Amino acid sequence: MKTVSVFIGSRAHYSSIKSVLAAIKQHPELNLHIVAGSSAILDKYGRVVDLIRSDGFYVNNEVNMLIEGGCPSNMARTVALGIIQLSTIYDSISPDIVLVVGDRYEIMAPVLCASYMNIVLAHTMGGEVSGTIDESIRHAVTKFAHLHFPASPDACQRILRLGENPQHVFAFGCPRIDLVKEIIHSKTRFTSDSLFGYGVGSHLNLQDPFLLVSQHPVTTECEQALEQMNATLEATFRTGLQVIVLWPNSDAGSDYVSKSIRNFRETQDTGKYHFFKNLSIEIYVSLMHQTSCLIGNSSSGIREGAFIGTPVVNVGSRQSNRQAGENVLTVDHDPEAIYSAINTQLQHGRYPSNPLYGDGTAGLQIANALANISIPTPQKLINY
Repeated sequence: MKTVSVFIGSRAHYSSIKSVLAAIKQHPELNLHIVAGSSAILDKYGRVVDLIRSDGFYVNNEVNMLIEGGCPSNMARTVALGIIQLSTIYDSISPDIVLVVGDRYEIMAPVLCASYMNIVLAHTMGGEVSGTIDESIRHAVTKFAHLHFPASPDACQRILRLGENPQHVFAFGCPRIDLVKEIIHSKTRFTSDSLFGYGVGSHLNLQDPFLLVSQHPVTTECEQALEQMNATLEATFRTGLQVIVLWPNSDAGSDYVSKSIRNFRETQDTGKYHFFKNLSIEIYVSLMHQTSCLIGNSSSGIREGAFIGTPVVNVGSRQSNRQAGENVLTVDHDPEAIYSAINTQLQHGRYPSNPLYGDGTAGLQIANALANISIPTPQKLINY
Protein backbone atom coordinates (compact mmCIF):
# COMPACT_ATOMS: atom_id res chain seq x y z
CA MET A 1 0.00 0.00 0.00
CA LYS A 2 1.30 3.46 -0.96
CA THR A 3 1.18 6.34 1.49
CA VAL A 4 0.25 9.61 -0.21
CA SER A 5 0.97 12.70 1.90
CA VAL A 6 -1.09 15.71 0.79
CA PHE A 7 -0.12 19.23 1.87
CA ILE A 8 -2.98 21.73 2.35
CA GLY A 9 -1.87 25.28 3.07
CA SER A 10 -4.94 27.38 2.30
CA ARG A 11 -8.67 27.32 1.61
CA ALA A 12 -7.85 27.31 -2.12
CA HIS A 13 -5.74 24.17 -1.69
CA TYR A 14 -8.57 22.32 0.01
CA SER A 15 -11.25 23.13 -2.54
CA SER A 16 -8.78 22.20 -5.28
CA ILE A 17 -7.95 18.76 -3.88
CA LYS A 18 -11.01 17.65 -1.88
CA SER A 19 -12.30 15.18 -4.47
CA VAL A 20 -8.82 13.65 -4.74
CA LEU A 21 -8.64 13.27 -0.95
CA ALA A 22 -11.97 11.42 -1.00
CA ALA A 23 -10.83 9.12 -3.81
CA ILE A 24 -7.48 8.37 -2.12
CA LYS A 25 -9.23 7.68 1.19
CA GLN A 26 -11.54 5.15 -0.47
CA HIS A 27 -8.86 3.48 -2.60
CA PRO A 28 -7.84 0.03 -1.26
CA GLU A 29 -4.23 0.45 -2.36
CA LEU A 30 -3.63 3.95 -0.97
CA ASN A 31 -3.13 5.34 2.52
CA LEU A 32 -4.05 9.02 2.88
CA HIS A 33 -1.88 11.28 5.04
CA ILE A 34 -2.86 14.97 5.40
CA VAL A 35 -0.62 17.80 6.53
CA ALA A 36 -2.36 21.14 7.11
CA GLY A 37 -0.26 24.26 7.44
CA SER A 38 0.18 27.95 6.75
CA SER A 39 -3.12 29.90 6.63
CA ALA A 40 -5.20 26.69 6.68
CA ILE A 41 -4.77 26.37 10.46
CA LEU A 42 -5.23 30.02 11.48
CA ASP A 43 -8.40 31.65 12.86
CA LYS A 44 -7.66 34.79 10.85
CA TYR A 45 -8.28 32.87 7.64
CA GLY A 46 -11.21 30.79 8.88
CA ARG A 47 -9.32 27.66 10.09
CA VAL A 48 -9.87 25.55 7.01
CA VAL A 49 -8.45 22.62 8.98
CA ASP A 50 -11.71 22.48 10.97
CA LEU A 51 -13.68 22.25 7.74
CA ILE A 52 -11.42 19.43 6.54
CA ARG A 53 -12.14 17.48 9.71
CA SER A 54 -15.88 18.19 9.57
CA ASP A 55 -15.89 16.71 6.05
CA GLY A 56 -14.68 13.41 7.52
CA PHE A 57 -10.94 13.56 6.84
CA TYR A 58 -8.28 12.86 9.45
CA VAL A 59 -5.60 15.56 9.63
CA ASN A 60 -2.38 13.82 10.65
CA ASN A 61 -0.27 16.94 11.25
CA GLU A 62 -0.70 20.67 11.68
CA VAL A 63 2.32 22.79 10.74
CA ASN A 64 2.51 26.29 12.22
CA MET A 65 4.64 27.94 9.55
CA LEU A 66 2.99 31.15 8.40
CA ILE A 67 4.92 34.29 9.34
CA GLU A 68 2.44 37.12 8.96
CA GLY A 69 3.02 40.74 8.09
CA GLY A 70 1.98 40.86 4.47
CA CYS A 71 5.47 41.42 3.01
CA PRO A 72 7.46 39.38 0.44
CA SER A 73 10.29 38.57 2.86
CA ASN A 74 7.82 36.87 5.22
CA MET A 75 6.64 34.68 2.37
CA ALA A 76 10.23 33.45 2.03
CA ARG A 77 10.54 32.94 5.81
CA THR A 78 7.28 30.96 5.80
CA VAL A 79 8.71 28.54 3.24
CA ALA A 80 11.91 28.19 5.29
CA LEU A 81 10.00 27.41 8.47
CA GLY A 82 7.83 24.93 6.61
CA ILE A 83 10.86 23.07 5.28
CA ILE A 84 12.20 22.56 8.80
CA GLN A 85 8.96 21.09 10.11
CA LEU A 86 7.89 19.10 7.05
CA SER A 87 11.27 17.40 6.72
CA THR A 88 10.79 16.03 10.25
CA ILE A 89 7.28 14.81 9.41
CA TYR A 90 8.39 13.11 6.19
CA ASP A 91 11.30 11.51 8.06
CA SER A 92 8.86 9.96 10.51
CA ILE A 93 6.28 8.62 8.02
CA SER A 94 8.39 7.95 4.89
CA PRO A 95 5.60 8.67 2.38
CA ASP A 96 5.76 7.05 -1.06
CA ILE A 97 4.33 10.16 -2.72
CA VAL A 98 3.97 13.80 -1.70
CA LEU A 99 1.07 15.53 -3.49
CA VAL A 100 0.94 19.32 -3.79
CA VAL A 101 -1.63 21.64 -5.31
CA GLY A 102 -1.24 24.55 -7.70
CA ASP A 103 1.07 27.50 -7.31
CA ARG A 104 0.85 29.20 -3.92
CA TYR A 105 4.21 30.08 -2.40
CA GLU A 106 3.91 27.83 0.67
CA ILE A 107 3.93 24.66 -1.45
CA MET A 108 7.63 25.23 -2.08
CA ALA A 109 8.22 23.85 1.43
CA PRO A 110 6.86 20.33 0.76
CA VAL A 111 8.24 20.44 -2.79
CA LEU A 112 11.82 21.07 -1.66
CA CYS A 113 11.53 18.57 1.19
CA ALA A 114 10.29 15.82 -1.10
CA SER A 115 12.92 16.57 -3.71
CA TYR A 116 15.89 16.50 -1.34
CA MET A 117 14.52 13.48 0.53
CA ASN A 118 14.08 11.42 -2.67
CA ILE A 119 10.30 11.19 -2.36
CA VAL A 120 8.17 11.00 -5.50
CA LEU A 121 6.42 14.34 -6.01
CA ALA A 122 2.99 14.70 -7.66
CA HIS A 123 1.58 18.08 -8.73
CA THR A 124 -1.90 19.20 -9.76
CA MET A 125 -2.71 22.30 -11.84
CA GLY A 126 0.75 22.70 -13.35
CA GLY A 127 1.48 24.08 -16.80
CA GLU A 128 -0.80 27.10 -16.65
CA VAL A 129 0.21 30.70 -17.23
CA SER A 130 -1.11 33.58 -15.18
CA GLY A 131 1.63 36.12 -14.51
CA THR A 132 3.11 37.23 -11.12
CA ILE A 133 5.20 35.07 -8.78
CA ASP A 134 2.60 32.30 -8.92
CA GLU A 135 3.67 31.46 -12.45
CA SER A 136 7.32 31.12 -11.43
CA ILE A 137 6.34 28.86 -8.53
CA ARG A 138 4.07 26.76 -10.75
CA HIS A 139 6.70 26.11 -13.42
CA ALA A 140 9.40 25.47 -10.83
CA VAL A 141 7.22 22.81 -9.19
CA THR A 142 6.66 21.23 -12.60
CA LYS A 143 10.42 20.75 -12.98
CA PHE A 144 10.65 19.20 -9.51
CA ALA A 145 7.59 16.96 -9.91
CA HIS A 146 7.56 13.40 -11.23
CA LEU A 147 3.80 13.08 -11.76
CA HIS A 148 1.71 15.81 -13.37
CA PHE A 149 -2.06 16.31 -13.30
CA PRO A 150 -2.76 19.44 -15.38
CA ALA A 151 -6.24 20.94 -15.36
CA SER A 152 -6.62 21.85 -19.05
CA PRO A 153 -5.40 20.67 -22.48
CA ASP A 154 -3.41 23.87 -22.92
CA ALA A 155 -1.59 23.29 -19.62
CA CYS A 156 -0.90 19.67 -20.54
CA GLN A 157 0.81 20.66 -23.77
CA ARG A 158 2.91 23.26 -21.97
CA ILE A 159 4.17 20.65 -19.48
CA LEU A 160 5.15 18.38 -22.35
CA ARG A 161 6.99 21.27 -24.03
CA LEU A 162 8.90 21.75 -20.77
CA GLY A 163 10.37 18.30 -21.39
CA GLU A 164 8.41 16.18 -18.91
CA ASN A 165 7.92 12.47 -19.52
CA PRO A 166 4.63 12.01 -21.48
CA GLN A 167 3.98 8.76 -19.57
CA HIS A 168 3.81 10.77 -16.35
CA VAL A 169 1.49 13.56 -17.55
CA PHE A 170 -2.23 12.91 -17.04
CA ALA A 171 -4.79 15.36 -18.43
CA PHE A 172 -7.75 14.48 -16.20
CA GLY A 173 -9.02 18.02 -15.64
CA CYS A 174 -9.29 20.13 -12.50
CA PRO A 175 -10.44 18.35 -9.29
CA ARG A 176 -12.32 21.49 -8.28
CA ILE A 177 -14.73 20.82 -11.14
CA ASP A 178 -15.62 17.47 -9.53
CA LEU A 179 -17.07 19.33 -6.57
CA VAL A 180 -18.72 21.95 -8.75
CA LYS A 181 -20.49 19.27 -10.76
CA GLU A 182 -21.64 17.45 -7.63
CA ILE A 183 -22.89 20.63 -5.95
CA ILE A 184 -24.74 21.92 -9.00
CA HIS A 185 -26.37 18.57 -9.72
CA SER A 186 -27.50 18.31 -6.10
CA LYS A 187 -29.42 21.56 -6.70
CA THR A 188 -28.66 22.61 -3.13
CA ARG A 189 -29.29 26.29 -2.52
CA PHE A 190 -28.41 28.18 0.63
CA THR A 191 -31.07 30.54 1.91
CA SER A 192 -30.49 33.96 3.39
CA ASP A 193 -31.44 32.70 6.85
CA SER A 194 -28.87 29.87 6.82
CA LEU A 195 -26.03 31.93 5.39
CA PHE A 196 -26.06 35.37 6.95
CA GLY A 197 -25.82 34.19 10.52
CA TYR A 198 -22.09 34.12 9.77
CA GLY A 199 -19.71 36.86 8.73
CA VAL A 200 -20.33 40.58 9.16
CA GLY A 201 -22.88 42.83 7.49
CA SER A 202 -26.47 43.02 6.42
CA HIS A 203 -28.94 40.21 5.93
CA LEU A 204 -29.18 40.04 2.13
CA ASN A 205 -31.97 38.56 0.03
CA LEU A 206 -30.48 35.96 -2.30
CA GLN A 207 -33.67 35.89 -4.35
CA ASP A 208 -32.73 39.35 -5.64
CA PRO A 209 -29.66 40.09 -7.85
CA PHE A 210 -26.34 40.19 -6.01
CA LEU A 211 -22.64 40.50 -6.84
CA LEU A 212 -19.87 38.29 -5.47
CA VAL A 213 -16.39 39.79 -4.87
CA SER A 214 -13.24 37.67 -4.44
CA GLN A 215 -10.03 39.67 -4.82
CA HIS A 216 -6.53 38.87 -3.57
CA PRO A 217 -3.29 40.85 -3.59
CA VAL A 218 -0.92 40.49 -6.53
CA THR A 219 2.42 39.66 -4.91
CA THR A 220 4.43 41.62 -7.47
CA GLU A 221 2.12 44.62 -6.94
CA CYS A 222 1.53 44.23 -3.20
CA GLU A 223 2.03 47.91 -2.36
CA GLN A 224 -0.80 48.80 -4.76
CA ALA A 225 -3.23 46.31 -3.22
CA LEU A 226 -5.16 48.89 -1.18
CA GLU A 227 -5.86 51.15 -4.18
CA GLN A 228 -6.69 48.13 -6.33
CA MET A 229 -9.28 46.87 -3.87
CA ASN A 230 -10.62 50.40 -3.45
CA ALA A 231 -11.33 50.49 -7.17
CA THR A 232 -13.26 47.22 -7.10
CA LEU A 233 -15.35 48.19 -4.09
CA GLU A 234 -16.12 51.61 -5.57
CA ALA A 235 -17.35 50.00 -8.79
CA THR A 236 -19.61 47.53 -6.98
CA PHE A 237 -21.01 50.33 -4.80
CA ARG A 238 -22.00 52.29 -7.92
CA THR A 239 -24.20 49.43 -9.15
CA GLY A 240 -26.54 49.77 -6.17
CA LEU A 241 -26.84 45.97 -6.02
CA GLN A 242 -26.38 43.67 -3.06
CA VAL A 243 -22.76 42.55 -2.67
CA ILE A 244 -21.04 39.63 -0.90
CA VAL A 245 -17.33 40.28 -0.27
CA LEU A 246 -14.81 37.58 0.66
CA TRP A 247 -11.69 38.26 2.71
CA PRO A 248 -8.34 37.94 0.85
CA ASN A 249 -5.81 35.11 1.13
CA SER A 250 -2.53 35.41 3.08
CA ASP A 251 -0.24 36.55 0.23
CA ALA A 252 1.98 39.61 0.56
CA GLY A 253 -0.30 42.62 0.34
CA SER A 254 -3.25 40.94 2.07
CA ASP A 255 -3.15 43.48 4.89
CA TYR A 256 -3.69 46.26 2.35
CA VAL A 257 -6.72 44.47 0.87
CA SER A 258 -8.11 43.92 4.37
CA LYS A 259 -7.52 47.59 5.20
CA SER A 260 -9.42 48.63 2.08
CA ILE A 261 -12.38 46.48 3.12
CA ARG A 262 -12.35 47.86 6.67
CA ASN A 263 -12.09 51.46 5.45
CA PHE A 264 -14.98 50.84 3.07
CA ARG A 265 -17.15 49.45 5.86
CA GLU A 266 -16.38 52.46 8.06
CA THR A 267 -16.87 55.21 5.46
CA GLN A 268 -19.64 53.95 3.18
CA ASP A 269 -23.24 52.93 3.63
CA THR A 270 -22.78 49.16 3.48
CA GLY A 271 -26.41 48.30 4.09
CA LYS A 272 -26.37 46.07 1.00
CA TYR A 273 -23.04 44.34 1.82
CA HIS A 274 -22.03 41.22 3.71
CA PHE A 275 -18.41 40.18 4.40
CA PHE A 276 -17.05 36.66 4.97
CA LYS A 277 -13.63 35.44 6.13
CA ASN A 278 -14.16 32.00 4.68
CA LEU A 279 -16.86 29.93 3.00
CA SER A 280 -17.12 26.20 2.40
CA ILE A 281 -16.74 25.13 -1.21
CA GLU A 282 -20.40 24.06 -1.20
CA ILE A 283 -21.61 27.53 -0.23
CA TYR A 284 -19.15 29.31 -2.51
CA VAL A 285 -20.11 27.28 -5.60
CA SER A 286 -23.78 27.73 -4.80
CA LEU A 287 -23.24 31.50 -4.63
CA MET A 288 -21.32 31.41 -7.93
CA HIS A 289 -24.27 29.59 -9.45
CA GLN A 290 -26.70 32.20 -8.17
CA THR A 291 -24.72 35.45 -8.49
CA SER A 292 -25.35 37.94 -11.26
CA CYS A 293 -21.59 38.52 -11.59
CA LEU A 294 -18.33 37.53 -9.90
CA ILE A 295 -15.78 40.37 -9.62
CA GLY A 296 -12.10 40.20 -8.59
CA ASN A 297 -9.08 38.14 -9.53
CA SER A 298 -9.73 34.66 -8.14
CA SER A 299 -8.93 31.72 -10.39
CA SER A 300 -12.37 30.36 -9.49
CA GLY A 301 -13.84 32.78 -12.01
CA ILE A 302 -11.72 31.16 -14.68
CA ARG A 303 -12.11 27.51 -13.64
CA GLU A 304 -15.43 27.03 -11.86
CA GLY A 305 -16.87 30.03 -13.67
CA ALA A 306 -16.41 28.37 -17.07
CA PHE A 307 -18.16 25.16 -16.00
CA ILE A 308 -20.98 26.98 -14.18
CA GLY A 309 -21.36 29.73 -16.79
CA THR A 310 -20.93 32.52 -14.23
CA PRO A 311 -20.48 36.02 -15.70
CA VAL A 312 -17.05 37.17 -14.47
CA VAL A 313 -15.22 40.50 -14.39
CA ASN A 314 -11.56 39.61 -13.92
CA VAL A 315 -9.63 42.59 -12.56
CA GLY A 316 -5.93 43.23 -13.06
CA SER A 317 -2.96 41.01 -13.84
CA ARG A 318 -3.27 38.14 -11.35
CA GLN A 319 -4.79 35.79 -13.95
CA SER A 320 -2.93 37.20 -16.96
CA ASN A 321 -2.73 34.73 -19.84
CA ARG A 322 -4.57 31.95 -18.00
CA GLN A 323 -6.80 30.11 -20.46
CA ALA A 324 -10.34 31.41 -19.98
CA GLY A 325 -13.80 30.90 -21.46
CA GLU A 326 -16.09 33.48 -23.00
CA ASN A 327 -17.68 34.12 -19.58
CA VAL A 328 -14.67 36.24 -18.51
CA LEU A 329 -14.12 39.94 -19.19
CA THR A 330 -10.72 41.28 -18.06
CA VAL A 331 -10.21 44.94 -17.13
CA ASP A 332 -7.62 47.09 -15.34
CA HIS A 333 -7.89 48.37 -11.77
CA ASP A 334 -10.02 51.33 -12.81
CA PRO A 335 -13.42 51.95 -11.16
CA GLU A 336 -15.05 53.11 -14.38
CA ALA A 337 -13.74 50.15 -16.38
CA ILE A 338 -14.84 47.69 -13.70
CA TYR A 339 -18.28 49.30 -13.43
CA SER A 340 -18.74 49.22 -17.21
CA ALA A 341 -17.71 45.56 -17.40
CA ILE A 342 -20.11 44.63 -14.59
CA ASN A 343 -22.97 46.27 -16.49
CA THR A 344 -21.99 44.39 -19.65
CA GLN A 345 -22.07 41.10 -17.77
CA LEU A 346 -25.37 41.95 -16.08
CA GLN A 347 -26.94 42.60 -19.46
CA HIS A 348 -25.55 39.35 -20.87
CA GLY A 349 -26.51 37.05 -18.02
CA ARG A 350 -25.43 33.44 -17.58
CA TYR A 351 -23.17 31.75 -20.16
CA PRO A 352 -23.38 28.16 -21.46
CA SER A 353 -21.38 25.63 -19.45
CA ASN A 354 -17.85 25.09 -20.80
CA PRO A 355 -15.83 21.95 -19.76
CA LEU A 356 -12.56 23.80 -20.36
CA TYR A 357 -11.16 22.64 -17.00
CA GLY A 358 -12.61 19.15 -16.89
CA ASP A 359 -15.82 17.12 -16.82
CA GLY A 360 -15.96 16.38 -13.09
CA THR A 361 -14.14 13.01 -12.89
CA ALA A 362 -10.57 14.11 -12.07
CA GLY A 363 -10.39 12.94 -8.44
CA LEU A 364 -11.05 9.27 -9.10
CA GLN A 365 -8.70 9.21 -12.10
CA ILE A 366 -5.88 10.86 -10.14
CA ALA A 367 -6.22 8.37 -7.27
CA ASN A 368 -6.12 5.44 -9.70
CA ALA A 369 -3.02 6.84 -11.39
CA LEU A 370 -1.26 7.29 -8.04
CA ALA A 371 -2.07 3.70 -7.12
CA ASN A 372 -1.11 2.11 -10.42
CA ILE A 373 1.95 3.98 -11.63
CA SER A 374 5.38 2.60 -10.83
CA ILE A 375 8.34 4.97 -10.50
CA PRO A 376 11.47 2.92 -9.70
CA THR A 377 13.54 5.96 -8.74
CA PRO A 378 12.86 9.62 -7.97
CA GLN A 379 15.59 10.55 -10.45
CA LYS A 380 13.88 12.32 -13.35
CA LEU A 381 14.59 11.64 -17.00
CA ILE A 382 13.80 14.79 -18.95
CA ASN A 383 12.97 14.78 -22.68
CA TYR A 384 14.76 17.94 -23.79
